[in-house]
Amino acid sequence: MRTIEHAVAPAGRRTILGAAAVGFLMPSRRAAASPNEQDPWPALASQIFPDRVLEDGSDLFAIDAPYRAEDAAVVPVSMRIAQVPHDTREIRKIVLAIDANPSPVAATFTIEPGSGIDSISTRVRVDDYTNIHAVAEANDGRLYAVARYVKAAGGCSAPALKQTADGIPVGTLRFRVFPAAEPGTDPNRREAQVMVRHPNYSGMQMDQISRLYIPADFLEVLRVWQGDRLLLTVEGGISISENPVFRFGFKPDAAKTFRVEVGDTGGNRYSGVFPAEPAA
Repeated sequence: MRTIEHAVAPAGRRTILGAAAVGFLMPSRRAAASPNEQDPWPALASQIFPDRVLEDGSDLFAIDAPYRAEDAAVVPVSMRIAQVPHDTREIRKIVLAIDANPSPVAATFTIEPGSGIDSISTRVRVDDYTNIHAVAEANDGRLYAVARYVKAAGGCSAPALKQTADGIPVGTLRFRVFPAAEPGTDPNRREAQVMVRHPNYSGMQMDQISRLYIPADFLEVLRVWQGDRLLLTVEGGISISENPVFRFGFKPDAAKTFRVEVGDTGGNRYSGVFPAEPAA
């Protein structure tokens, strides 16, 4: 059994916060880590996954993100399952954690058996130079981890956009199924994307008029069904970027529609039904 090794990331106060309980602001450090700085991940991992062993997951799946982000409030992150042929392991859940963020767990993705989901991507806030970890739980009950180091800072406190600027109300859902892949690729694979109009306030952003901090208000859960079959559940936190976007690869079936249901921490619920085929 191989244990995963990690790049060294900046250390500091690293406390796992409940997603709805952001009670303090953590100062951001904007310098690269030195070799003598302590890696915060072992302590975080023991809190997020108590009494569990994390193995190297590089032969099972991969995580990708820009090494130097253009915008710390909108950092693209993708995870792709790529196990070798005849590998019987199937990923059932992926926890996405940003080591340096005040609330490190950005999202938990639960993948339903038979969904064929082999990739998931989203956009996150990054508050400091840090490793981003993805930890997958497979059907063998074991945990597998991969990591990607990202240089970005200040994403959790970046000012929010004006949500009513373009007249699109909060809670608006947009869903898209992409056309079949290029010739020569697996014809049984498709990709879909769901977008939610929502400020996803982190609790660390300041109202520029009142100079008071805006209370945290973010997507708590998002579920996607293909017909009547649940495909994917996303449990979110403050580290998911404003106007959340989730794109995933899946195995299409004969269903004619997709259904999306979303709930936020303010108790609001949004839903929509969308055609399974891409628009002409």
